[in-house]
Amino acid sequence: MVGVSDSDPKIVLFPGSFDPFHNGHLEIVERSSRLFDQVVVATMRNPQKGEPLFELDERQAMIEEAVAYLDNVRIVAFSNLVVELAAEVKAKAIVKGLRAVSDFEVEMQMAQMNFQLSGIETLLIPTGATHAFIASKLIREVARFGGDVSSFVPPAVARRLKGKFGL
Repeated sequence: MVGVSDSDPKIVLFPGSFDPFHNGHLEIVERSSRLFDQVVVATMRNPQKGEPLFELDERQAMIEEAVAYLDNVRIVAFSNLVVELAAEVKAKAIVKGLRAVSDFEVEMQMAQMNFQLSGIETLLIPTGATHAFIASKLIREVARFGGDVSSFVPPAVARRLKGKFGL
């Protein structure tokens, strides 16, 4: 990027709705935290996904608790374009996780749009096989019907899901 020196901190932005944050998301944060000086996890309200289960402040609190052991991760909320937030936090790149080919198609298109808008690169990181099937939508559905999702989400999220659904 123009005007970036080697001494500038390498910051990556990990945006998403994270409703709720699950172990697949956590894996991407952990892996990114080893590659970059700082990871900014940005949660947003995605109108394309309908009514959220958790409000933005609840999602931020869950993520903060889930990643508290990672010194180089911070959490923000946003409601503007991802590329605007990336510029605001001085991110060198955007990172997104991939579970399946269908994710690749969506994320590739978004990466190309973001690059055309701002010149920022997007890194696509495939999740490990143990998390490839986990999706927030599935977590919400299983929890809503009383299923145990504790092995798919960080403990902070499991507690809040139990409270939300009276489990």
